[in-house]
Amino acid sequence: MSTDTSSLLSQALAQRSSDPRQAEKLFKEILSVKASENDADVSRDQETALVELGELYRDQGNAVELEKVLHMAREITSTTAKAKTAKLILQLVNLFSTLPTASSKSTDPSIPTLQSVLTSSIEWARSTHRLFLAQSLSLRLASAHLSTHSYRHALNLINTLLPELKRLDDKLLLAEVHLLESRVYQSLKNLPKAKAALTSARTAANAIYCPPNVQARLDVQSGILHAEDGDWKTSYSYFFEAFEGLSNLVENDRGRVSSGSGPNDLGVSGAGVGALTALKYMLLCKIMMNLPEDVTTLLSGKLAKYAAHREVESMKAVARAHANRNLKEFRAALKDYKEEFSTDPIIRQHLSALFDRLLEQNLLRIVEPYSVVEIAHIAKVIDQGIQQVETKLSQMILDKVLDGVLDQGRGCLLLFDQADNDEGYADAIKMIDEVGKVVESLYSKAMTIA
Repeated sequence: MSTDTSSLLSQALAQRSSDPRQAEKLFKEILSVKASENDADVSRDQETALVELGELYRDQGNAVELEKVLHMAREITSTTAKAKTAKLILQLVNLFSTLPTASSKSTDPSIPTLQSVLTSSIEWARSTHRLFLAQSLSLRLASAHLSTHSYRHALNLINTLLPELKRLDDKLLLAEVHLLESRVYQSLKNLPKAKAALTSARTAANAIYCPPNVQARLDVQSGILHAEDGDWKTSYSYFFEAFEGLSNLVENDRGRVSSGSGPNDLGVSGAGVGALTALKYMLLCKIMMNLPEDVTTLLSGKLAKYAAHREVESMKAVARAHANRNLKEFRAALKDYKEEFSTDPIIRQHLSALFDRLLEQNLLRIVEPYSVVEIAHIAKVIDQGIQQVETKLSQMILDKVLDGVLDQGRGCLLLFDQADNDEGYADAIKMIDEVGKVVESLYSKAMTIA
C-alpha cells in the first residue's frame, strides 16, 4: 500500500505545475486510501498530499476547496499524535492568510474567510481536547482581528487566553499573546497599556529561551513604542537589534537549504520580510532625527544588498526630499511609492508628521521678510493649495509658532514684530512674592508674641 501512495505522490508532484487538474486528482486518490495505524509510510504520504493539495488551491485562490482540505486533515489526523496534528493544521490554516478572500470584509457568505476557518478550527480542537492547538489558533485569530481593525474582538480573545496560559505556565505563548496585546493597544493609541503589555511579554520571554524571531518582534514593538514618544535614538537601537537577529535567521536558513538539509522548521519563513521592515524603520529613525544623509551611509557596505528593494528605495526618496527641504520632492516620493507607504501604518503616521514639520519650516522661511503678505502668494511659492496653507497658518498662530493674525477679508497674513521681553514684570512679580513671604513671617511672629 505504501508503495502505491508513494508512486502516486511522485506522479502528482511531477505534474503539479504542468497539469494541476491531474495532480489534484492524484492527491485526492492518495487521501482516499484507508491507512492502518501501523502504516507510517501511508500516513506520511497523506500528510504531504494534504499540504501540497492545500498549496495548489492556495495558488488557484480557491478558498472553498482549501477549507475542504482542512476538514479532510481533521479526519485523517484524528488518530495521530497531537503534536503532528497541530503542525499540519497550522500549516493549512496559514495558507488562508495569503488568499485575497482572507479578509472578513468578503460579501459572499459562501466563501470562507480566515476568521471563520480559525473559529471552526478552534471549536474542533477544543472538542477533541487539543488544548495547545486551540490556544495557538486563538492567537492567530486575535492577530487576524487586529489586521482587520476589530480591536474589541481581539482584546476579548486575548483576555480569554491569558488566564489559561498563566495556569498552564506556557511562557512562550504567553509572551506572544502579551506582544499581540501591546500591538492592539498601540493601534488604539493607548500607549500606557501598550507599554505594560510589552513589559509583561519581555518578563515571560526572559524566563525561558526565547526564539530569535520572537525576540526580534519584541524589539520591533519596543522600537515602535519609543518612536511614539519621539525617542528616535532608542528606537533606532531596538530596530537595529531586530534587524541583526532577523538577518542572521535568513542567512542561517539559506545555509541549511544550500547544504541539502531542507527548509527550516523554526518558523523563519517571514524573517526576510521582517528584516526588511526593521531596516525601513531604521531609515525612518535617521530621517526623523534630521540625519537624512546617514541613510546613504547606512545602505553602503554589507547593507548594500537591500538597497535595490522598492521599500528601501521609497525611504531613500523621502530622505533626499528631507535633505533638500523640498516639499515638491516629498510629495512626489509619497505619490511614487504610495503602495509601499499605504500598507504600513507606522511609516504613514510618522511621514505625515514629517511632512507637517517640513511645511511649517518652509512657511516660516517664506513669511519671515514680510509684515503683510498675501496667502495666495505664499501658496504659489510653496506650491500648495490656498486652503491647506491657510489651515496650516491658523494652526501655527494658535500654537504660538507664528505671531500674527489672518485677515480673511483681504486674504492676507498680518505679522507682528517680535516684542522684546521686559524682565521688569517678572522681577516685580518675584519681588511681590518675596514681600508676601516676609509679611506672613512677621504676622506669625506677632501672633506668637501676643
